[in-house]
Amino acid sequence: MPRRPGRAAAKRAAAKLESTPRTLEEIEDEAMPDAGASDAEQQAEPEQQENEEESGAEPEENQESDVPSVKSPTPPPQPIRKRRLGRPPKNRPPDWDSLPLETPHRDPNDPPKRRGRGGWRGRGGRKGASYQPTQQTIDKEGNMMDIVDDEVALPEDPEGETKVDKLGNLQGGREYRCRTFTVAGRGDRLYMLSTEPARCVGFRDSYLFFTKHKRLYKIIVDDDEKRDMIDREIIPHSYKGRAIGIVTARSVFREFGALIIVGGKRIIDDYEVAKARAEGVVEGEIADPNDKFVEGEEYNKNQYVAWHGASAVYHSGAPSVPLQNGKVDIKKRRVNVTDVNWQLEHAREASRFNAEIGAIRRQNLSGVYDVHTNMMLYPATMQPTHARFEQVADSTAPTGSARFPPLDPKIPRNFKVIDAYMETPPSGLSPAVYEQREIPGFLAEFQGLGAVPKDILDELPPECRKAFDDALDKENSWKAKWGPESTMAHRRPPIIDAAIVPYSRI
Repeated sequence: MPRRPGRAAAKRAAAKLESTPRTLEEIEDEAMPDAGASDAEQQAEPEQQENEEESGAEPEENQESDVPSVKSPTPPPQPIRKRRLGRPPKNRPPDWDSLPLETPHRDPNDPPKRRGRGGWRGRGGRKGASYQPTQQTIDKEGNMMDIVDDEVALPEDPEGETKVDKLGNLQGGREYRCRTFTVAGRGDRLYMLSTEPARCVGFRDSYLFFTKHKRLYKIIVDDDEKRDMIDREIIPHSYKGRAIGIVTARSVFREFGALIIVGGKRIIDDYEVAKARAEGVVEGEIADPNDKFVEGEEYNKNQYVAWHGASAVYHSGAPSVPLQNGKVDIKKRRVNVTDVNWQLEHAREASRFNAEIGAIRRQNLSGVYDVHTNMMLYPATMQPTHARFEQVADSTAPTGSARFPPLDPKIPRNFKVIDAYMETPPSGLSPAVYEQREIPGFLAEFQGLGAVPKDILDELPPECRKAFDDALDKENSWKAKWGPESTMAHRRPPIIDAAIVPYSRI
C-alpha cells in the first residue's frame, strides 16, 4: 500500500508556504487548551497511532517534527531604493536626488525605441510619403475607373472634345469662372483649387463637392508644390500648414459643362452633349441665371476665393448642398432695432414680406394638388365669375383680332366653333360688384356704390360727387354687360316631347 502522509507532514507543508517571515513581536503565546479539548485529543491519539501503524510511518520522525523550533526568525531583507526614469514624483523624499537611477530591463536584441507617436501612426502615415491611388470608385455600385494624368479616365464625347484640349485649355473663346494655374512638376496641365469650383456650383466646401461627384479626383499637393504656389500668390502664406486640395480643370469642365463657363449656355458649352440632348435640355438656355455676368467686362473670378470674401457663405445659413428647385432658404438675420435704423429695418421687412407673398401667389397659380379629392385646385381669382354667349351670324366678317381670324363658311357649317374671350373688370371697381358669393338677404341691397343713400350723396362736395358719379357709371356699365342667363347665356326651358315624356298640364 502507498504511504499516506500524516499530520506532521501536513504541518511541514503549511510552514513552507509561509513566504513572509515573522518577527518576534508578531509571535503570539500559545493558547492553553481547554479540558474538554484535551480529553478529545487523548481519545483521538489511539486512533492516530493505529493509523500510523497501518501506514508504516515512523513515530520518531513525527515526534521530532511536532516539537516547536526555538530558533529565532530571520529579519526581512530591506529592498534597495532606486530612482526611476522620467518625471519625478510630486512629493519627493528628501534623499531623492542621491538615489541611484533605475536602469530599465530590456533585451539588447530588441530595436531601439523612438520618442513620439512614431512615423507609421496617425492619419498621414510617414511624413513625406504620399499614396497615389491608381483607381477610384465613380458610382454607388462600386465601379472602378483608372486614374490617368491626375483625373479619372472616362469615356470621351466627340463633340465635347472640340471644346477643351487634353491639358484643360478651353477652345472657342470660352473662359472658366474660377482661377486656373499650373503646378510645379506637373507640366502645363491646368488645375483649380478644389474649394473654388465647389463654391461656384453651389457647395459650401470641397468635401461635399467630391462626395457628390465621384468622377472628380482630389489631389493633395506636397510641401514643394505648396511652397511654389505660395511664391506665385495662388494661396496665402497662412496656408503653408494646411492640406491643399486641387483638381484638374478639364475634369471639372467634363463634370459640370456650361455651369463652370462664364455665361455658359446649355449644350452649346456642355461637354457631354449627347447626354444633355437625351435628357431633353433646352439648347441655349443659361446654365446659371444667378451668375452676375456683363458681356464685354472682365469677369470677377475672385468671388469664389476664400481670402477675398467667399468664405462668408459659411455664415449665411445657406444649405451645404444646392437644392434641386433652386430655392435657398436663408435664415433670418437678427438685427437690433434702434432709434436710428428703425425706419430702414421696417421698410426692409415690409419688402421681404411682400416678396414672400408674391412668391407664394406665383407658386399657387400652377395649382395645388388636393390629396383628398385627387384634384388640382386653383385660386378663385383665376376663375371666371360671369359668362355670356354671343352668336356670330357671319363668320367671314373681319374680327380685328389676329388670334381669331375670319373663318371659311365650311368650318362653322360642319363644326361648332367657340372663341373664348377673357375680360377683366376695370380698375377701381369694388370686388363686391363682380364676385359670386353667398350674400345674406339683408345685405343684398348694399352691394356696390348704388347702395349709398341719396341724402349722404348730397353732403359731398362737388368734386367728390363728380368722382363718385363717374365710379357709379362705370359700375353700372359693367353690370349691364351681364344680364339674366336666359338672355346672355342663351338658356331656355327644355323642350319636352309629350309623346316621349308624358306630363300633366296644369
